[in-house]
Amino acid sequence: MSLAKIYTRALVGINALPVSVEVHISNGLPALSIVGLPEAAVRESKDRVRAAIINSHFEFPSRRITINLAPADLPKDGGRYDLPIALGILIASGQINCQTLNQYELHGELALNGELRSITGALPVALGARGAKRKIILPVNDAQQAALVNNVEVFQARHLLEVCQHLQQLIKLPTPSPDIKISSQCHTLDISDVQGQYRAKRALEIAAAGRHNMLMIGPPGTGKTMLASRLPGLLPPMTEQQALESAAINSISNNGFNIENWMIRPFRSPHHTASGVALVGGGSNPRPGEISLAHHGVLFLDELTEFNRHVLDVLREPLETGCITISRAARQAEFPARFQFIAAMNPCPQGYNCDGKELCQCTLEQQRKHRSRISAPLLDRIDIHIEVPRISRKELNTNKSRTETSHTLQQRISKTFEIQIQRCGKANADLSSREIQQYCKLSGADEQLLDSALDHLKLSTRAYHRILKLARTIADLENQTNISSNHLTEAISYRSLERLTSS
Repeated sequence: MSLAKIYTRALVGINALPVSVEVHISNGLPALSIVGLPEAAVRESKDRVRAAIINSHFEFPSRRITINLAPADLPKDGGRYDLPIALGILIASGQINCQTLNQYELHGELALNGELRSITGALPVALGARGAKRKIILPVNDAQQAALVNNVEVFQARHLLEVCQHLQQLIKLPTPSPDIKISSQCHTLDISDVQGQYRAKRALEIAAAGRHNMLMIGPPGTGKTMLASRLPGLLPPMTEQQALESAAINSISNNGFNIENWMIRPFRSPHHTASGVALVGGGSNPRPGEISLAHHGVLFLDELTEFNRHVLDVLREPLETGCITISRAARQAEFPARFQFIAAMNPCPQGYNCDGKELCQCTLEQQRKHRSRISAPLLDRIDIHIEVPRISRKELNTNKSRTETSHTLQQRISKTFEIQIQRCGKANADLSSREIQQYCKLSGADEQLLDSALDHLKLSTRAYHRILKLARTIADLENQTNISSNHLTEAISYRSLERLTSS
């Protein structure tokens, strides 16, 4: 047999698309050519494959070898095709025989001595193999991740020889069982560590219960970062599907996926010097940015006004749609980005408290210019604006027994979230306009109250809808069917930045 066909996959965004590695050996001058839109790393694989085959005590054919990576119009990159190319050459040259080759998908980069090295995107590859109902052979480290996907048979290998022996049924490769050790970090960050700031904690609970975005405004050292870092511990536990989606995105990133973070909601906190590409993703071969790495988790931007305004504005569309599409001349990739946005900022350029307790050197115009670094459309998409003032020394020394723990709050938040799922299958923050009319009805007096607030604060229609969704969450926390005046009044009070600007 001078023709062999091996199944593998190519990464396009978060998806792993099927690729067939076709190897044909014919008479002619010794040569090896790879066709099918290979990039530099794939073209260089012929040298790695040749050395790996020879060092594994096989014979490299001294004939004309043509390797086709189909479909031809799909770009292929990385060293993931080394293993299928090497096996295709060995099968096409008759050195090994495999009758069940069409049942497998193979991935792995080859070292010169034939050992297998890790690839990126093991989880998307495993999800694709499950859909195609094929078994999968991966390097050891990648197989541990792929084993997190149910209903797919994964085999792990360390060397090219082991794969050849398995395909010839001389040995059976081991199947991995991931040893998952949940990181202790998720148990150490407790909301009870934050002393005082009871109103901010209440706002954080509401934000967690309805998946609302939140902006904290206050001078340095008042606990804004501490509050934000404890939000993942308040959110309901991840479902297996959410954990797979989050892990799959991390597996195709530059840092890869750490299996110890399985079922832990991501918390991303990029520095204020980050570019727009760093936030949304990009590159000639598109990779996910911070907003996608925060999928099903929290994106925290500290010192919000220090970010470039154009960088912040790239968040506007993903906050609404929950995904980001990156278009390049050669390809287009779509990444999910359904994250909870939390931000913190100082009330004025110097960062002092402007409530009369401290002498602030900033004029009113300087304060307004400082806050104008955040565009109105982005501000509209943030449901909760909460002031986080300085706390007195007496509050610092107060007994912490008054403070609820993250575990207690998470249980209450999980029950509230379950109410939302049973009612409409989604969090309150994701309600559509029609669903707002159906589930966020107000009495006549409450409608007049809301209209008055809209006129006074000069709020947009989007802010109007977000106040209603916020009031719906507050009512759900109290297990109330209807929105009352108390719920609506509290929801309106969480628009501090508009109130400060209009004053």
